[in-house]
Formats: sequence, C-alpha cells, structure tokens
Amino acid sequence: MTQTLQKKSGDTTVTEPFLKKFRHFESGAKSSLLPFRKAGLALFAELGFPTLQHEDWRFTNVAPLAKLPFHPMFEAPAINGAETKALNGFAFAKLAGTRLVFVNGHYSPKLSTVEKLPAGVKVGSLAAALTSDAALVEKYLGRCAPESDNAFTALNQAFFLDGAFVHVPKGVDVATPIQLVYICSATEAGATVQPRNLIVAEANSRVTIVESYITTTAAAYFTNAMTEIFAGDNAFVEHLKFQDEAQAAFHIAAIHGEFGRASNVNIHSFALGAKLSRNSIRTKLAGEGLECILNGLYLTRGEQLADHHMVVEHAQPNCASHEYFNGILDDKSKGVFHGRILVQQIAQKTDAKQTNKNLLLSDDATADTKPQLEIYADDVKCTHGATIGQLNDESIFYLRSRGIGTDTARQMLIHAFAGEIINRVKCEIAREELDKVIWDRLEANPHLLGK
Repeated sequence: MTQTLQKKSGDTTVTEPFLKKFRHFESGAKSSLLPFRKAGLALFAELGFPTLQHEDWRFTNVAPLAKLPFHPMFEAPAINGAETKALNGFAFAKLAGTRLVFVNGHYSPKLSTVEKLPAGVKVGSLAAALTSDAALVEKYLGRCAPESDNAFTALNQAFFLDGAFVHVPKGVDVATPIQLVYICSATEAGATVQPRNLIVAEANSRVTIVESYITTTAAAYFTNAMTEIFAGDNAFVEHLKFQDEAQAAFHIAAIHGEFGRASNVNIHSFALGAKLSRNSIRTKLAGEGLECILNGLYLTRGEQLADHHMVVEHAQPNCASHEYFNGILDDKSKGVFHGRILVQQIAQKTDAKQTNKNLLLSDDATADTKPQLEIYADDVKCTHGATIGQLNDESIFYLRSRGIGTDTARQMLIHAFAGEIINRVKCEIAREELDKVIWDRLEANPHLLGK
C-alpha cells in the first residue's frame, strides 16, 4: 500500500486510494454493516500503519508492506485446477469432516465439502449468514474485537467481504474438525485478501476448528485476517491455525477471544510461510475457573520474519492461562515474541505461565522476545521465561556417542523441540498430520538441518 494516510493537526484524512476502494461498499445497496465498516475505516485513518516507534511493533517493520499498492480482491476469481491441486497437497487434505474453502477471500461452494452436522449447528459463509441469520451474527460480530490500537484489525473491519461463520448451540458436540481453508491465487503485487471468521460455541458445547492459509502463487500479496472466538460456559474449543503462505507474501492476522466460566480453550498457531507474518492473539478470560492454552511454533529461513504478539487478560478469579511458543530460525530470518499477561484486581487465584524458546540454526538468525506481566491482584501465581540459543553440543555428543550420526542427531533434537508444541494439539488426527508436515519440512529443508 503506497502511503495512504495523511495526518493533519486536529484531524486525520484518508487519501484517495482508500476512499475510492471504500466506495465499493457505499455505492451498492445500503447495508446494516455500513456504519461498522465506516468506524473501521475512520480508526484506520486515525492510526495509520504502525512504525518502529510504536512499542508493540518496534521489532517488526511493516514499511515494505505499506509501500505496496492496495488492491482489494472484490471479485470472486475463476476456479481452475491450481486450487484443486493445492487442496490435495496441503497439510490437512486427508482430514475428514466439513471443509469450507475460500479463494481470494470468496467462498467457493464448488471446492467445499459440507457434511451432515449435529442438529442446530450452522457452518458456512459469513456473507451468507449476514442475510440468513443476521440477528445472530450481528449479536457477536465485533464484540470481542473492540476498537483498539491495531490498524490492521480496523482495516479488516472496513474491507472484509466474507469468511466463515460457525455456530454450535448449547450442549452440542461436533465430533470431527471443521476446516476453514483460505487459498490465495492472486498474481499481482499488493492484491489484498481480508477474511473474517466468527466462531461461537455456546455453553457445554465442543468444537475443533482448523484454519489454514495456502497459496497457488508466488506473488507479493497481502492477507489481513481476523478471527473472533466466543466460548460459552463449560464449552471446549480447540482452534488450530496453519499459515503456509507464499515466500513473498505478507500475512497479518488477529485472533480475539472471549471465554466463559469453566470453559477450556486451546489456540495453536503454526507459522511456516510468508515473507512477514504477524499473529496478534488477544483473549479475555471472562468467567471463573476456566483454562486457556496458547501454543505456537514458527519455522523461518531466508529473510522471513514471524511475529507473535499476545495479550491474555485475566478478568475473573481462579483462571489458568499457559503460553508456549517455540521458534526454529535459520539463515537471516527473525522471530519476534511479545506476550503480555494482564491480571485485573478481581482476578485472584490466577495461575499464568508464559514461555518462549528460540532455536537459532545460523549465526545470522535473530530472535527478539519480550514476555510481560502486569498484575493488579495479590494472590496469584505468575511466571514467565524466554531462551535464545543454538543446539546443545552436549546433547549432540550424547547422541553421537550412541552411534547416531551428526545430521540425524541434529534432526532428532530439532524435531523434539518442535514436538513440544505439536504434542499439545488435542485433536489426534490433526496432530498426526501436523507432525508429519513439520517432520517432512525439517527433512526436506537442508537449512533447517544446518547443512
């Protein structure tokens, strides 16, 4: 996006490129979402793209992204064999169950598979649900992603076209994972896809969501995704996000969640692709006695940058949150981790843990890590820790002394490091497929093996 925002004393002005694109919504039929979109556009105009002077972005430079032209993918693309090939070859191709497929942000019934689901479960296009279930969607849309200082979330609010809507009623157990697959086939630099997902699991329900981002192209496109997750009292939600975008692409995403009493929510992030990726995860533990696990792995090489930024707000007593993020970095790549645990005064008996480990396979790879605790309660158990280092020579020597070759020893240690994160995925079939993908990636990539 070329520099599209101009800040003036006392007000801000969105310059013509964004205004022209936004007229796509204003010129059509009036929509109940128009005020919602305008609020997002106004906030984006006020904030502008973050710079390195912004504390939450001081390790991640989005200037190369801001320089791209802004081309929202308003029109649904023609579907060809490339998308089918990508679907057949991606990480979770063999998973049974319902699979919603979006191409350049547009729902594709032709590529999707919607199997029979328990009574009352709604799974489909968010754009369609805004017509068929408007009251239900609007009850939740934007509720756990309030106005904030995230310019990209505001941009998504203004320009999103479609995404997935998943609603699981009270007491319903969805046995098989629901897949959301986003394929980008855009070939022009600056092509922008902005999906928005809304996942609602009511009280005493269970659901597993696998959200994947893949590509058929090598272009410098931009994915700007937003996912909202609501978990009711005693609900179980597992959300697994797999990002394997093009090596020239930019991937900015936010996951915002609000969780009820005694719920159990697991959110996993696996970042393998994109030139620059940023996952912002913000969760509010809004009910007593709940448990939340945030878990992630990033594999980077070349000049990739993978950034995870988290805020976990403990807003009620007796809640537990655990964050585990590991990075494996090679060449001149970079990993960034910024985790903040916020414990409100009411949130006594909080149990919070935050861990970030980074394994550097090259002298030129770097990691910036910033775990934070902000505590206003006095009866809590909160810890945080971070490590940055290379493979342990003593561990390699130990394995070699037992007849294992150096390369195999390195591979075993790296895979075990990744396995700490993979093994926390509770959905067995997704965990097995993910383990296979990570193992294959380690075996196939000589950089990750230090060759």
